[in-house]
Amino acid sequence: MEINKKQDGESLVLQCAGRLDTTTAPMLEAELLPAFDESENVVLDFADLIYVSSAGLRVLLKAQKKADAINGSLVLQNISEEIKEVFDMTGFSDILTLE
Repeated sequence: MEINKKQDGESLVLQCAGRLDTTTAPMLEAELLPAFDESENVVLDFADLIYVSSAGLRVLLKAQKKADAINGSLVLQNISEEIKEVFDMTGFSDILTLE
C-alpha cells in the first residue's frame, strides 16, 4: 500500500493506493491515527484502493472512534463499487461517512 498525505484547507487528506489487508493495515493505522493530532478533519481518498480486508475495517473503526472522541470527522471519498459493497455488507456504511 502507498499512502500520500496532503493538507487541503482544514482537512488532512490521506490518499491510499493498493490493498488494505493484514499486511498493510498497520501501515495505515500508523499514519491515520496520528493524523488526528494534525487536523481534526481527516479525509481518506480511496480512488486507488482496490481491496479492504477485515484488518482494514478494524483500522477504519478505530479511526472513526478517535474522530468521534475529539469531535472531529473522518470522511472516505472515491470508493469503488467493490469496496462499497464490503462496507454495505458489514454495516460500515452506517458507521462511516462515505462520499
